[in-house]
Amino acid sequence: MKSIHRCWAIIPAAGVGRRIESETPKQYLHINGKTILEYSIELFLNHNLIDGVVIVLSEDDRIWSSLQIDQKDKLITTIGGVERFHSVLNGLIALDSQLDEDDWVLVHDAARPCLEIGDIDKLINTISTHPTGGILAMPVKDTMKRSKTDNLILKTVEREGLWHALTPQMFRYKKLRQAIESAIKENIPITDEAQAIEQTGERPMLVEGSARNIKVTRPEDLALASFYLSQMEKA
Repeated sequence: MKSIHRCWAIIPAAGVGRRIESETPKQYLHINGKTILEYSIELFLNHNLIDGVVIVLSEDDRIWSSLQIDQKDKLITTIGGVERFHSVLNGLIALDSQLDEDDWVLVHDAARPCLEIGDIDKLINTISTHPTGGILAMPVKDTMKRSKTDNLILKTVEREGLWHALTPQMFRYKKLRQAIESAIKENIPITDEAQAIEQTGERPMLVEGSARNIKVTRPEDLALASFYLSQMEKA
């Protein structure tokens, strides 16, 4: 059932992805004939629970305008910042006239093209009555080790209760904006939206998502993403 609150997606796409070993920003690399960013955008544009999408671009982006994307009337673009969380904040600011304080924002990594529609449904349906929000995540299954800078094992970390954070991460518009603004003001580095919310004392919910929702970070991830996308298209 569609929430009475509006839902918008924000996709920060201003990064360069140095670990992918490509001169082309990783969100513009092609998989099975489309860019990674196109996969990420189209999933939200075609979802009946999402009202629109904000794409946060680099100021010197020269590729975006060449993409052939339908439903551009549901798209807003804005310019990114120094770090990812600055870009997310710019995306939130771009939605100032679109959303009320209790409406929802789903922030999704541009480099996660294998997100499944069912996981968006699951996240929205699970979180829609939560006062703050939550994230897609996967329970840790492997044995976890902690090391120091010398790459020697310091200790084995208990994996019970540990999760891999995924995206999208879904939060109330005002709470997320205030949390990121506060982290920036207090010079607290944050690596995802949930961490910003945690800094305010709130406890976001974890919603288990698919292991196929990988982030393309290294060259070998491209082949795996291609395989997953091919399987999803056949389903």
